Amino acid sequence: MEKVPYQPEMARATTMSTTATTTAATTDWRSGLPVLTGSNFTLRELRVDDAPSLLAMLTTEEVARFISPPPTTVEGFERFIAWTHGERLAGSHICFGIVPQGMDHAVGLFQLRSLEPGFASCEWGFAMGSSFWGTGMFAEGARLVVDFAVDVVGSQRLEARAAVANGRGNGALRKIGAVQEGVLRRSFLRNGQYHDQVLWSILAEDWRLQRLDLQQVMVH
Repeated sequence: MEKVPYQPEMARATTMSTTATTTAATTDWRSGLPVLTGSNFTLRELRVDDAPSLLAMLTTEEVARFISPPPTTVEGFERFIAWTHGERLAGSHICFGIVPQGMDHAVGLFQLRSLEPGFASCEWGFAMGSSFWGTGMFAEGARLVVDFAVDVVGSQRLEARAAVANGRGNGALRKIGAVQEGVLRRSFLRNGQYHDQVLWSILAEDWRLQRLDLQQVMVH
């Protein structure tokens, strides 16, 4: 999701709640996201105190070059976090923070945005501090997020877009089983320059089959 739907002006009137969101596993995700547990990290709802860490991790050149410009201040990220809470409550957007084992604050994001009422189809994307690239957290976290979208939210189709020049992002999507559907020409504007993007998709039925195949391999 390189073209992030959030814009700073959308959140300036939003009130930030300092109350921690419930971490109990629940299918009622609109009232609060569950915690998804990986081998060396967790995915959870963003908190206001994640703002300084997200500012440090997501505004470096290597991370920000292929995504919409992130907020440039702690206050900007606080407004973004408030916006994600409001959009989740409205049932149109889901945002998980990536928290490595032994740390308290998020170092990256997985986002899901509804493309039609009911989340039957959605766009998803990710960004993570470069010091955590190559750790395996993306691949495992992506599978947790897609499982959540398919099994809990009920999404039938997930779309992702990555700039053609973003070799790491495209390789990561291919690795988890996303299917390349085409190239969207001049579809992403960044720093005054248009970029072509690769359109990737995951269908719920394909994902379930892939997951079953993986489980059978692990059994044998």
